[in-house]
Amino acid sequence: MKNIPTVPLPSGRAMPKFGVGTWRMGESTRARADEVKAVRAAIDRGITLIDTAEMYGDGEAESIVADAVGSRRDGLFIVSKVLPSNSSKSGTIAACERSLKRLKTDRLDLYLLHWRGGPTLSETVAAFTELKAAGKILDWGVSNFDIDDMRELAALDTAQECAANQVLYNLTRRGIEFDLMPFCAKRGIPIMAYSPLEQARMLDDGALKDVARRHGATPARIALAWLMRQDGVVTIPKATRLSHLDDNIAALDLKLSAEDLKTLDARFPPPKRATPLDML
Repeated sequence: MKNIPTVPLPSGRAMPKFGVGTWRMGESTRARADEVKAVRAAIDRGITLIDTAEMYGDGEAESIVADAVGSRRDGLFIVSKVLPSNSSKSGTIAACERSLKRLKTDRLDLYLLHWRGGPTLSETVAAFTELKAAGKILDWGVSNFDIDDMRELAALDTAQECAANQVLYNLTRRGIEFDLMPFCAKRGIPIMAYSPLEQARMLDDGALKDVARRHGATPARIALAWLMRQDGVVTIPKATRLSHLDDNIAALDLKLSAEDLKTLDARFPPPKRATPLDML
């Protein structure tokens, strides 16, 4: 069982620094059994953070998580998200109830607005506040929020309760380091990095392979270690193969040197100016 470090949330609770994502699970009935097995294997290995959303597989990913969790709900940190089209006050509450039902649980550890939609932020946050008071969610946050979105959120009375911003962040997508990450760090809001391996597209890069050879590791392990070395950053790679899952977990024990970081910065330079938020 792996002992996974945590990051503090504004509420005083802690969130695991490493977990598993379920994006694109639930889209194929033929793959369902393997997807349940993959999430179950992650839990068996000590991973407690599971990220999902009502959008993934039209809710089927949440059902997959429920089947994988079974009777082991206590001790897990389950995250789900409400679609922008459902993010009015009444719509958010109803969507949360549906997610709870699919997940076969009485609460979510973290509930996120998946991205900005038509309803006002104040409506969505009012729903989050009501759900939290009822014990249906323990914390709330946002996803795919750029700096202007975060500034708008910060103007609300209950903005200090925002527990996370889940965004696209990896070696090839470093734009958030210029302004969004500092903004969130100043307010104690963790960054949840989705697609930390750029859906494997970065893994053939020569510089990444060079660093991997120094450590006798895979490029994926290096890319994940690069993210996890940072304070306030949570990483949620998806893995449906057990070999990939074990390799991802091994990144927790990999320490990058100053030379490694210099090599990676030269190949994937940090931003020098503000850029729009990347999304997939």
